[in-house]
Amino acid sequence: MDFNVAALSSLGLALGLGLLIGVDRERRKGHGRTRHFAGIRTFTLVALAGAGTQLLDQAWLTGVAALLVASLAVISHFKDRSPDPGVTTEMALFVTFLLGVLTVPYPTVAAAGGVVVAGLLAAREPLQRFSTRTLSEQELRDALVLAGSALIILPLAPNQPLAWLAGVNPRTVWLLVVLIMAVQAVGHVALRLFGARLGMPLSGLVAGFVSSTATIAAMGARAAKNSELRSACVAGAWFSTVSTALQVMLIALVLSPASLRVIAPAMGSALVMALALGLAAFSRIEAPAQDGSLNGRAFSLWQSIGLALLLSSITAVVAWIQGAFGTLATFAATALAGFADMHSPSTAAITLAVHGGIDAATMLTAVLLAFSTNSVSKIVAAYAAGGTRFGTTVSLGLVAVVAAAWLPWWLLRP
Repeated sequence: MDFNVAALSSLGLALGLGLLIGVDRERRKGHGRTRHFAGIRTFTLVALAGAGTQLLDQAWLTGVAALLVASLAVISHFKDRSPDPGVTTEMALFVTFLLGVLTVPYPTVAAAGGVVVAGLLAAREPLQRFSTRTLSEQELRDALVLAGSALIILPLAPNQPLAWLAGVNPRTVWLLVVLIMAVQAVGHVALRLFGARLGMPLSGLVAGFVSSTATIAAMGARAAKNSELRSACVAGAWFSTVSTALQVMLIALVLSPASLRVIAPAMGSALVMALALGLAAFSRIEAPAQDGSLNGRAFSLWQSIGLALLLSSITAVVAWIQGAFGTLATFAATALAGFADMHSPSTAAITLAVHGGIDAATMLTAVLLAFSTNSVSKIVAAYAAGGTRFGTTVSLGLVAVVAAAWLPWWLLRP
């Protein structure tokens, strides 16, 4: 073994990790005959043992050391006489050994892992309180459904357009289902953390950067489920439109600062109008009379599937029209594409302008057309998910936002 700077650094890191994790175990091991077996000194020595055996570069020695640590943990568990004989300390001891081993080949990973382990050990009471008191049984099931939808079904879904589905990509449809469920779940968590007054507008603003249409659909679904949250959901829907306008300007800034100067008056006007509407709705939000409803379902799976199928049908119709009649002009192409997505046609129009394919005026008009047709999709989603009252309120605001976007174009046209 060559004691160079790297070796000493690994030993120093192992020492630090052992002390960091050992401090928490020392504070919790108790006193007397019922105390746990490992504290700050044991954890530090185990971390150093892991680093030392790895530095010796003898695989058999590292294996023997790991077996010894595991054996000590098993023996101590069966000899534990404390009133709470869990296995957290025993598992933490073995993980500390592994982190010590990792300090040699992957010091950054070991350092990050040590902090995570120490954080998990220190957060025992908050995690227990969250698992047993804060998190309801229904919310746990919803979390499992969302995880299964995103991590199991989504990767297995076919990732190609199918002719018998009018050219719709099943993975794209299910991704939209997951997105709508995730937006509703974010809104539910925001409600639990911040209450109706702040939670829904904040979640709408954040989720709008991913998909304002899906966000409005999710807000409508929640408003239909709980009428007391309608004003909060309307505010969240309008705040998601703030994100749409802001994101288009950010895209223009990244692709071409010159194009931003052309787009900024229209998108800035839309942003200001959406922000004003959102703040007006925010000022009218009243906290629900009862908070019990906040412990209900985080989302509705079947409603999310229905909304995703509705939005995907719009996309399929747009694709069929383009395939049947052809893209006659930039305006027609961006207007049709805007029904399905705002950002893609806007990016395409800005890119064309950057490369000289169209002039600045054509680019601006194309972006505005995409913004307008995308608002039509949002209106459909608002009515479909939230019913007449929610849909009408949100739609009037969206019409005002679209009018605000077109106003600079109309005033500044030659």
